[in-house]
Amino acid sequence: MKVGILKEPKDEARVAMLPEAVKTLISWGAEVCVETGAGQTAYADDDAYRSSGAEIKQRAEVLAESDMICGIQALPLEEISKMKPDAVLLGQMGALFNSELTKFLIEQKRTAFSMELVPRTTRAQSMDVLSSMATVLGYKATLLAANSLPRFFPMFMTAAGSITPARVLVIGAGVAGLQAIATAKRLGATVFAFDVRQAAKEEVLSIGAKFIDVAGATEDKSAGGYAVEQSADFIQRQKDTIHEHAQKADIIITTAQIPGRKAPLLVEERTVHAMKAGSVIVDLAASSGGNCALTQPDQTKDINGVRIIGVGNLAAELPQDASKMYGKNYLNFLKLIIKDGAINLNFEDDIVLSTCVCHAGEAKNSRIAEMIKQ
Repeated sequence: MKVGILKEPKDEARVAMLPEAVKTLISWGAEVCVETGAGQTAYADDDAYRSSGAEIKQRAEVLAESDMICGIQALPLEEISKMKPDAVLLGQMGALFNSELTKFLIEQKRTAFSMELVPRTTRAQSMDVLSSMATVLGYKATLLAANSLPRFFPMFMTAAGSITPARVLVIGAGVAGLQAIATAKRLGATVFAFDVRQAAKEEVLSIGAKFIDVAGATEDKSAGGYAVEQSADFIQRQKDTIHEHAQKADIIITTAQIPGRKAPLLVEERTVHAMKAGSVIVDLAASSGGNCALTQPDQTKDINGVRIIGVGNLAAELPQDASKMYGKNYLNFLKLIIKDGAINLNFEDDIVLSTCVCHAGEAKNSRIAEMIKQ
């Protein structure tokens, strides 16, 4: 079995596997071919891959020869057509949003796995690329906010007087939110956090932040740790509470998302206009619609002195460690579908079944099956 690693698009500095992960894969009996320059932006050159045992080839050769392609972003449709008919495609394809790609894969009877579909279970935790990349997002979002804020994060006692610490409001206390809270605390800020899930409260308090409570949230244990849609009454009370706290905040970092749906609108236009001049909003949900009403994906806007940053692919700004984490997630997943150096798909395994977009012309993931019916 030959596994191919391709160079990602220009806006993507990560690579699916660094040389250390490739070496592990080869030790399992696989051959690996890497597109020339694939790891360059993650500071892994071709010689490092050769030293790990991989072949270095041109893109067309990798596509044509590989039994499995491991990537990060989705491949263009025309490149998928150049793969072997029975080759397996792995990536973070946004299968629930990218209906054109998903339907094409099914029509072409391709076998594809989309890593954002890995279930949020204890057993699958080591394969969860969303959680790994959320760690990067929360950390980088806080540094981005700190660089954009026109004042200090920590409290200072100086000869020129006292500087009060910055006040940070983190909306959504999942992996990204908790990392943002922890990073802001390390930088010396006073941190408040909001999440509809009561289970998040203990985690927020344990890392030194103050939890903002809004009673009456709907929770669903089957949601795999994600927030679920709320009642109109709760949503309004939530927005009012955020509006009240936002007026005192120097920084808001929003991370709230619902899988397969538009991000919930939590920071209204009136809230932005009520915030202090010099305040910063970093919206990590920008790509799925944004938690802030005025967010524009991949853009930074200034509204009455409030800077709104609609972050794009922030994980690509930490390419070395992000690639290392991504590769480890891949290896843990590949253990389930590689046996004795060959591809072995066991759809009795709930992780394999949930992560599979399609196989032999059939949608395997239940949410994908529902989507293509619409």
